[in-house]
Amino acid sequence: MPSKAQQFHQAAFRNSFVEGLRGETKINLQPRQVPGFHYSPVQPTPVADPRLLAWSAELAAFLGLEQPPERGPAVDALAGNLIVDSMRPFAARYGGHQFGNWAGQLGDGRAMSLGELTAQDGTTWEIQLKGAGPTPYSRRADGRAVLRSSVREFLCSEAMHHLGVPTTRALSLVATGDTVVRDMFYNGNPQPEPGAIVARVAPTFVRFGNFQILAAHGETDNLRALADYVICHHFPDLGEPSAEVYLRWFAEVGRRTAVMVAQWMSVGFVHGVMNTDNMSILGLTIDYGPYGWLEPYEPDWTPNTTDFATHRYAFGQQPRVALWNLMQLAQALTPLVPDVQALRQGLDEYVTTLNTTRHQLMLRKLGLTEQATADDQALAATLLEALAAAAVDMTVFFRRLAHAAPALLAVDHNEETVFQEVLNAAAYPESNSAALLPWLRQYAQRLRQESAAPEAIRASMLAANPKYVLRNYLAQQAIEAAETGDLAPLNRLMEVLKTPFAEQPEHNELAAKRPEWAREKPGSATLSCSS
Repeated sequence: MPSKAQQFHQAAFRNSFVEGLRGETKINLQPRQVPGFHYSPVQPTPVADPRLLAWSAELAAFLGLEQPPERGPAVDALAGNLIVDSMRPFAARYGGHQFGNWAGQLGDGRAMSLGELTAQDGTTWEIQLKGAGPTPYSRRADGRAVLRSSVREFLCSEAMHHLGVPTTRALSLVATGDTVVRDMFYNGNPQPEPGAIVARVAPTFVRFGNFQILAAHGETDNLRALADYVICHHFPDLGEPSAEVYLRWFAEVGRRTAVMVAQWMSVGFVHGVMNTDNMSILGLTIDYGPYGWLEPYEPDWTPNTTDFATHRYAFGQQPRVALWNLMQLAQALTPLVPDVQALRQGLDEYVTTLNTTRHQLMLRKLGLTEQATADDQALAATLLEALAAAAVDMTVFFRRLAHAAPALLAVDHNEETVFQEVLNAAAYPESNSAALLPWLRQYAQRLRQESAAPEAIRASMLAANPKYVLRNYLAQQAIEAAETGDLAPLNRLMEVLKTPFAEQPEHNELAAKRPEWAREKPGSATLSCSS
């Protein structure tokens, strides 16, 4: 039976990561190398005036938590000002490849985990504060986060969950009452900004980089201990850890990563910074920094200013980069398996799952059954080429296509008129929407081979093509309002994004294409890794 809901500071925390793995014995927050350990114990640095700004009611109910008042002991705990007896805060040690280059030790530089809570269904979920102060892994940073990046992380974590994309979650957004100095675009113009802390939630925050740092330092015992911990706690169905189970586990990580990336591609999400230290071992979207959604369909688009030189993490590169990242994880796991070539099976699992899942998701978006013709693979591939040539709004195009399906199936409709209505709705001034017309004619012919009723096809397409996504300009509007103390746009956006596939006609303006004023506006078009 579900337990009675309680305030956050009254919850009993478990600490399997701290108890099961090797950590330093004393708290020392000085930035330094931490060889030989999985984590370091830490203490959050108190803030001036913690105040609750936003709360995920659905996640809280799942965790058995009551919404706290704006100020009080629960919010103090969510800000790091109050540590209860059952919490054992820690910062994890990991390394990673950043933009393709080995960066050495990285670690939780502005995040610290408080412990784990047991949800209403008996599962355990780690609670992590992002922006709660320095840790040994902060290097030259202050361990803080600004309001703008915290709003973005809070909103996107929950928006992605409601889109059905595997993701970490966000429980709360708390203002600190302090200011944090940041150079938003690394252009020599640092400014004080309001600080904030997000409490984010996942079964674990272990990343590819947690294994990489151990392998890089030759810490094979620690490497095996971490793999065993992850398998026992998060992949128990695979059995007791062994060389064979390590291989099956790596293949499952590959499969989950493929599903995640396929979902990104299906909704037009661009992570923006797919470093190996930002890759979850559970196949969850993690670390929402300079992300964005495709607006004009441009496969080479990246929202991350740091990536403008190479576009390594552009939308169209994400499937390839995820495979490269899995290859780095495989390399880190080689000390655990006698036949390292067998790890290739996990990479093959990624490729197969990615291709199959992407095709299935595209068929759903197009209202086509999976028992379709052999030409459907080519139809889907041709669509991606046509979208790139046309540069229309991806979200609007698919949503309008869903609404147009019954008309395309009706014998008394002029299909060219229907096509033009879809394209006009999705086009930007720079779009070449006519490039989609040949594909639309092919699609209409294929759609007429479906046996389902037109309205059933329309309903299935609407359930696969969101009307509402967290466009950067919408997030920026919510941020600017929150910085003045107005939380209404943030709260409204949060509510709308809970049901992104519903029409919600009273919120139509939140489904609009990117306005021209947002094309070059900082925060509305491009972002940096600054937080």
